[in-house]
Amino acid sequence: MASLVQSTESQILHAMSLAPTQQRSTSSIRPDVEANDSSLDKESKLSVLPEDYTWPFLLRFPVSSFGMCLGVNSQAILWKTLATAPSMKFLHVSLTANLILWFFALTLTFIISLIYILKIIYHFEAVRREYYHPIRVNFFFAPWLACLFLVLGVPPSVTKTLHPSLWYALMAPIFCLELKIYGQWIYGGHCRLSKGANPSSHLSIVGNFVGALLGASMGLKEEAIFSFAVGLAHYTVLFITLLQRLPTNQPLPQELHPVFFLFVVPPSVACMAWAKIQGHFDYLSKFAYFVALFLYVCLVVRIKLFRGFRFSLAWWAYTFPLTGAPIATIWYSNEEENLLTRSLSVALSSISTCALTAVFVSTVIHGFVLHDLFPNDIPIGITEKRPKSSKKLSYLKSIISSL
Repeated sequence: MASLVQSTESQILHAMSLAPTQQRSTSSIRPDVEANDSSLDKESKLSVLPEDYTWPFLLRFPVSSFGMCLGVNSQAILWKTLATAPSMKFLHVSLTANLILWFFALTLTFIISLIYILKIIYHFEAVRREYYHPIRVNFFFAPWLACLFLVLGVPPSVTKTLHPSLWYALMAPIFCLELKIYGQWIYGGHCRLSKGANPSSHLSIVGNFVGALLGASMGLKEEAIFSFAVGLAHYTVLFITLLQRLPTNQPLPQELHPVFFLFVVPPSVACMAWAKIQGHFDYLSKFAYFVALFLYVCLVVRIKLFRGFRFSLAWWAYTFPLTGAPIATIWYSNEEENLLTRSLSVALSSISTCALTAVFVSTVIHGFVLHDLFPNDIPIGITEKRPKSSKKLSYLKSIISSL
C-alpha cells in the first residue's frame, strides 16, 4: 500500500513538471511569435481561431492602425509650416490647407481611437498579446504621438495659445510606457534590446523629441530639456544596436520593410526640438538634420524597400518619415535661406504629399473595395473564450483517474 502511494505521488510530481513543457509545445501560436513573446511563459496560451473564415473586425484591427494617424497628422504640420515659414513665403500657401487637414486628422484620430477602445473592452486578451509583442508594443506610443502632432499642427484660427497642462497630460502615458520599454533594455532577459531591437523601436524614442519640441513651444524649457536628454541617450544606444545587426536580433518580415524609414524620424524631430530649445538652428541642430538627410537618401535609393510585398497597413510607415524630413528642411532653410535649401524643401514636401496621397488612396481601395485591408491577425489570434481549465490540471486529472 505504501509503495502504491509513493508511486502515485511520484507520478503526480512528474506530471506537474511535464505539464508546462507540454503546454508550450502544443501551443498553436507560430514559432516566430512564441520566441519573441515573453508573456506567453507566464500564462496558459490561447489557441488561434480557425483561419478558414473571417474573424470579427475588432480582432483584425491592430494597434498599428494608428500609423494612419501619424501620417495624416504630420501632414497637417507640414502644411502649417509651409504656410508660416519665412523661407516659404514665395509659395503663397494658404493656412486653409492646414485647417482642412487638421480637422480631417482630428476626425481620423477620434475614429481609430474609438475602434481600439472597443477592442480593449471586448477583446482585452488580444490587446494584451499586442502589448507583449516585440514589434506591436512600440505602436502603443502611436496614439499619444498622434495627439502631440494634433497639438503641434493646430491651426492659428483654432487657437494660438495652449495651456501647459496639456503637455503633462500627453507626456505622462509616454513616460509610463518608456519606463517599461527602457527598463527592459536595462534589465535584459527575454526583452533585452540586443534581441528585440527593430526599426519600429524608434517609435519609443521619437516621443521624447516631439515632447521636447512641444514643451519648448509652450515655454516649458526644463521639461523640454529633460525629454530631449532621455530621448538622445536611448536613441544613441538604439541606433548603434540596429546598425550592428547582432545575431540575436530577430529578422524583420519582408512585409514590414516600410518601417525601415522610421530611421529618419528621430534625428528629423530632434533637430527641430533642439532649435526650439536654443532659440535658433545651431550647430547641434544642423548635425541632427544632416544625419536625418543622409538616412533619408540612404533609404530612398534602396529599391527593395518599395517592392516585393503586397499593400498593407505597414505602408503607412512611409508617410510619417517622408513628412518629418521636409519639415526639418524648412526649418533649416529658415536659418540658411538660399535657392538650394528652398528647392530641397519644395521637392521633399512634394514627395511627402504624393506619398501620403498614394498610400491613402490605396488604403481606401483595399478597405472599402477589395475588403482585404484587415486580414486575420494570426500572430495575435486568440479564442473567443478562455479555456475553463488549464492543460496542467487536465493532465493531472487524467493520471489520477487512471490509478
